[in-house]
Amino acid sequence: MEQLDDVKINFESNGLWVLNIALAIVMFGVALGISLHDFKSLFKQPKLVLVGLLSQFILLPVLTFIIIILIKPQASIALGMMMVAACPGGNISNFITHIAGGNTALSISLTAFGTVLAILITPFNFQFYGHLYGPTAQLLKHIELRPLELVKLVLLILGIPLIIGMLVRSKNRKLADRMSGVLKPVSIFVFIAIVGVAFSKNMDVFNNYIHYVLLIGIGHNLLAIVLGFFTAKGFGLSFKNQKTLAIETGIQNSGLGLLLIFTFFNGLGGMAIMAAFWGIWHIISGLILAFYWSSKSSKIVEG
Repeated sequence: MEQLDDVKINFESNGLWVLNIALAIVMFGVALGISLHDFKSLFKQPKLVLVGLLSQFILLPVLTFIIIILIKPQASIALGMMMVAACPGGNISNFITHIAGGNTALSISLTAFGTVLAILITPFNFQFYGHLYGPTAQLLKHIELRPLELVKLVLLILGIPLIIGMLVRSKNRKLADRMSGVLKPVSIFVFIAIVGVAFSKNMDVFNNYIHYVLLIGIGHNLLAIVLGFFTAKGFGLSFKNQKTLAIETGIQNSGLGLLLIFTFFNGLGGMAIMAAFWGIWHIISGLILAFYWSSKSSKIVEG
């Protein structure tokens, strides 16, 4: 049987460009709801910011590396885990935090601030841990990964849409709100549709290999949520902020991860399947947790 590390996911170059544009529009839609005030308010509560960034950009990659050392998955799966852990928080975390009764303002601000930092930190974390672990370092030797190109793509997909979206909001808030209301659902639907079409063309690959990442993906995501929650708890943050950091750490921008995998790794099997599964599962786990916390809060209020 063909080894998972050798499996490639087919994704046409035209589809890749559309995926680039869709992800940039998603980021632009998110940025339309962000103002400089969000960043200023973060600096008034530096502890919240630092703990959130610590959990997401330092502790999660470290935890991921430890998990990889302990379970020793196939190299391509390990690279997929590292890629997901290196990505910034996903914008759906803001919606899930709102349902959970968390600190939505903090969630939005961390997503925005994390996205800016991710332009440099995502490539660095992936490169650092990828070369630190023997099997993935060996696999990376056979892949022409251009660090500057990686930074450039992350800047184009995340940085530029973020700046333009914030500029539009600063000039015309009402227009930004109207555009955001239309762009967010449409762009996310287009993004899901593109990825769905790509996966439908590779259904045999997913059917044959999904069992390799199923338990690893679920376990990795749940541990990320627990990490965020207890990191916040350890620093004495409120329960509301504990919920927020749990969701922020557990909801990663796996769409960006998939785009980087298709662009720089030619759809390397284990990486793509892991990132795709995470992208589906983190929404399920996040919503389950959010509705649990929401129902618990309702019972407390009723009592």
